[in-house]
Amino acid sequence: MTYRSEVVGSLLRPTYLVEARKQFESGQLSAAPFKAMEDQAVNEAIALQEAAGIDVITDGEMRRYAFYGHLVEALEGFDKYGGWAIPFRDETGEQLVLKRPVVVERLKWRRSMCAEEWVYLRSRKARPGKVTMISAQQAAAYYDPEKSRAAYSSRDAY
Repeated sequence: MTYRSEVVGSLLRPTYLVEARKQFESGQLSAAPFKAMEDQAVNEAIALQEAAGIDVITDGEMRRYAFYGHLVEALEGFDKYGGWAIPFRDETGEQLVLKRPVVVERLKWRRSMCAEEWVYLRSRKARPGKVTMISAQQAAAYYDPEKSRAAYSSRDAY
């Protein structure tokens, strides 16, 4: 019997990348060095999966701030942190709050959701690869009846 192994999507982002993303988003780090750090993190994620014998390789979602980041960053019309919040605890017991995106304007494409991830991954791996996409159900969760109404009259319209 053959068993297939595959990563669902996200791998833990290295500390240097988490810090670089904060600096990039606050304007303290320019695009070129930030992209170089993303590339390094993706290369490390690929190497880790290949060393572990994973059959289908991902980029570990290193270019995303969260597993749904590719959707929010590819489309205009989201408030990145304006949706309802999810409280949870980290490994030390400290309470953290994840602020979710919410649609606030009519959506317009900025760029492809996964092209950059796929092109880079395809150029670096020897095994089959994939990029992950969120489900329609998850994307529907970014509609808020109050905050989204000016853009879309209902979740169905969204």
